[in-house]
Amino acid sequence: MVLDERSRHQLYLRLEEALGAEAASTLMEHLPPVGWADVATKRDLDALGQRMDLRFQGLDERFTLRIESLEHKLVATFRGELQAAVTAQGRQLTISLVGTAGAFSALAFAVAKLT
Repeated sequence: MVLDERSRHQLYLRLEEALGAEAASTLMEHLPPVGWADVATKRDLDALGQRMDLRFQGLDERFTLRIESLEHKLVATFRGELQAAVTAQGRQLTISLVGTAGAFSALAFAVAKLT
């Protein structure tokens, strides 16, 4: 039997005759608004919870892998930039020291010639 609004109304009228209007209304309010096939059971909710847990677990794993990948890229980029900066500063320091040594050598020779 298909439960529709017409059959629900007929049931209410019969209950009203047998039990009275207040009791019939109370009993009808306890019935689901649609057929029983559309009502979720505890088993349905448990299965839904398990599926959601699995989906969230998969998302957690994907985010963890993505974060680790980004961390490795960030560290590699930082190390590369740091190495480039150290190399550039080393070159500048070497050039400055060679220039300073050359200037002092020239100064020393000039002083030696004057004396």
